[in-house]
Amino acid sequence: KQWTVIGHLNDIPPLGARVIRTPEGDIAVFRNAEDEIFAIEDKCPHRGGPLSQGIVHGRRVTCPLHNWAIELSDGQAVAPDVGCAKHYSVTVKDGVISVQLEEAAVPKLGLFRHDLRLSNPSPPSIRKLVRAARPKTIAGRDRLG
Repeated sequence: KQWTVIGHLNDIPPLGARVIRTPEGDIAVFRNAEDEIFAIEDKCPHRGGPLSQGIVHGRRVTCPLHNWAIELSDGQAVAPDVGCAKHYSVTVKDGVISVQLEEAAVPKLGLFRHDLRLSNPSPPSIRKLVRAARPKTIAGRDRLG
């Protein structure tokens, strides 16, 4: 295993998450209100929901699909649920975040801010993306022309 620098503390908003895309799968990196950083597999042990899109509360994240709570410190589902998302060791030194990864899982692009999807976009961001994605209509014609 090796320590890989993935970004800076300021790259993740408080109570937010970012995703590292690796050859072995996505890793969700979370920041809680106390500025603690955690890294777990971005896949709920229940039905594979994207944990990076869940709600961070304390040292837990709630899956957006079926409300399973997952401990950020070890990836374990909170009772009565049973299951585990893979956990990754994290260090923060002078605001720089490093995650311990298997050599084969090291992202090719370096710092994670270059290969992220926004986990919890604000409503104005969503509206802007939706407007940009809408097909244009031509007077009196449907979208497909």
